[in-house]
Amino acid sequence: MTTVDGTRVFLLPDLGEGLTEAEIVQWRVAVGDEVTVDQTVVEVETAKAVVDVPCPYAGRVVALHGAAGEVRPVGQPLITVAALDAGPAEPAGHATYREEERAGSGNVLIGYGTGHGPGRRRRRPRPAVAPEPSTTRPTVPPAPASAPAVANGAGDTDRGGPGTGTGSPVISPIVRRLAREHGIDATTLRGTGPGGVVRRADVEAALAAAATPPAVAAAGSRPAPAPTVDDLVIPLTGVRKVIADKLSRSRREIPEVTIWVDVDATGLLETRTAINAANPDRPVSILALMARICLSGLRRFPQLNARVDGEAQRIVQSAGVHLGIAAQTDRGLVVPVLRDAQRLTTAELAAALTETTAAARAGTLPPARLTGGTFTLNNYGVFGVDGSTPIINHPEAALLGIGRIVDKPWVVDGQLAVRKVTQLSLTFDHRVCDGGVAGGFLRHVADCVERPAVLIANV
Repeated sequence: MTTVDGTRVFLLPDLGEGLTEAEIVQWRVAVGDEVTVDQTVVEVETAKAVVDVPCPYAGRVVALHGAAGEVRPVGQPLITVAALDAGPAEPAGHATYREEERAGSGNVLIGYGTGHGPGRRRRRPRPAVAPEPSTTRPTVPPAPASAPAVANGAGDTDRGGPGTGTGSPVISPIVRRLAREHGIDATTLRGTGPGGVVRRADVEAALAAAATPPAVAAAGSRPAPAPTVDDLVIPLTGVRKVIADKLSRSRREIPEVTIWVDVDATGLLETRTAINAANPDRPVSILALMARICLSGLRRFPQLNARVDGEAQRIVQSAGVHLGIAAQTDRGLVVPVLRDAQRLTTAELAAALTETTAAARAGTLPPARLTGGTFTLNNYGVFGVDGSTPIINHPEAALLGIGRIVDKPWVVDGQLAVRKVTQLSLTFDHRVCDGGVAGGFLRHVADCVERPAVLIANV
C-alpha cells in the first residue's frame, strides 16, 4: 500500500495453506539499502518451511517492521520502501522498466518470485554479524583446524554461519539462531551433517560439553566448584509450535486405538534383493515396498483412507491415497505427502520417496507438499526401536508404524529358525471403523510382508 508521504509499505503476504503468521529468521537488507523489484528482502519461517520473501517494490528501504525472531501476522507491515530521487534522463528503453519498478509486480507468491526474470534480481551482501556477547555462558572451544569447510553454493556464502561465512558451513537458520542465543560461533564447531554441515545436535553437544565441570587436577586436590549454568529455554515457535498444536488436537479429538503384530520379513527382504538385482539403476527400498503394501491394503479397506468432519458430522473417504511419510529433520518431524500414490508403480514410489524425504530434510518443500495427507507411514525402526503407539496425523484416520528388522527365533514349518522379524503397528480412529476392519487391514499388510506373492496377487 502507498502512504500519504509517497512511501510504499509491503505487507506480509498470504502464505497459503491456512498459514496466518511467520517468524522473521533474518533480514537480507538494512535501512538505507536500495532494493529492486523481486529482490529477496527477508527470510521467514512458517509452520511449514523456511522461505525467502521477495519485495514487489523498488526504492530505498526506510523501515523494517520486526526483528529476527519476531512473529508477524499475515497482512501486517513487513518493509517500507521510498521511491528513489529522480536522476538524469534515461534512455527510452529504460522508461518502461522504471515505471514497472515504481508500480511493483503485484504478485508475491512465496517461492515463485514476483513475475520478473532472474536478470533483474539482485541480492545485496549482508554484513557479518558477530555473535551476541554472553557473560553467563561458558566459552566453547573452537574445533580443530582440520574441521571440513564446504561451500554452500555459488554466490551465497553469506549462509555459511553467523560469523563471516568461513569455517564449518551452517545452513539451517534455526541452528544459527540457537548458536547466537548462547554466544557460540557455530562456524567453529565440527559439523556432523553431510559435507561437514553444523547441525542442531552439534550446537547442543557444544553446550553440554561447555557445561561439564573440569576434571580434578590431581589426586587428593579439592575439586573446583561446578560452574553455574542457566536453564536452556527454547521458545515454542515455528514448526515446533505447529507440531505441538497438531498433536494436542489429535489427542483431544480422535479416539485412537493401536493394534500390532510381529511379522517375519525375511521374504520381503529377499524380494527387495531380487528386484534390485534385476534393476540396479532403480533400487527399491523396504519403505517403498511397505508403501506399496499399504496401498494394496487401503484398496481393500478404504475406511482407513478417510477423515472425520466433526462440524458436518460425517466421515469423508478420500478417492485417492495421498500418502504421508513421516520424516525427521533438523526443524522437527514433518510429513511430506505423495499425492495419488496409488497411481505410481513400485519403482516410481521408490524414486518419489527418495526425492521427497531429501527435500523435506533440506527444508525446500513448499507448504502444499506438507499438507493434505489421507494416510501416514512411519518407519520409526530407523531409531532402533521395535514398537510404538504413535499419534495420528490429524485429520487423518490411520497410521502404520514399522519397527526395526532384527534377527529373532521364529518357528517355520514346525522347526525353530532365525528369521528377520519386525513389528507392525496400526493406530486408527475408532470413529471411522471397528476392530474388524482395522484388524483385517493389518493382517493383510502382515501377510504381504511375510508372503510377497499375496501382494502380487492383489495389484
